[in-house]
Amino acid sequence: MTVEHLERGAKLARLETSERVEFSPISHYHPLMSDGTTAVRTGIQTAEPGYVAEMHQHPYEELLFILEGEADVWVEGHEDAKRRMKAGDMASMPPNTPHTFAVAGNKTMRLLGIHHSKERIVEYVAQATNAEGYPVQGTDK
Repeated sequence: MTVEHLERGAKLARLETSERVEFSPISHYHPLMSDGTTAVRTGIQTAEPGYVAEMHQHPYEELLFILEGEADVWVEGHEDAKRRMKAGDMASMPPNTPHTFAVAGNKTMRLLGIHHSKERIVEYVAQATNAEGYPVQGTDK
């Protein structure tokens, strides 16, 4: 993904030309502002019904904004307190708080993830992470 550098320090990222990162057979991610030149890192995740994100945490705050579809979100140890998110809803996950989400319903879900960091730093609870902060498929810790 190449971020276009515009006038006076402005930048432009295009979803159509961004890298596609496979999270699972039913979910993928497109990093947007992700070249380390901005104070935050962003990306769009698309997931089909049945997808559940691996429990994970970051050393910084992460914001999840639902663009379409629905998802249930919760933090580790509070699986009984899931919250349903719909298009237009945003959740804030504090630093070092293991959290996850699952697609709810029978429609595709898309979310904008906003990482309050120049780089993607992810620690999966039960799965290995590669150097780019993405899950390594088929691995356990």
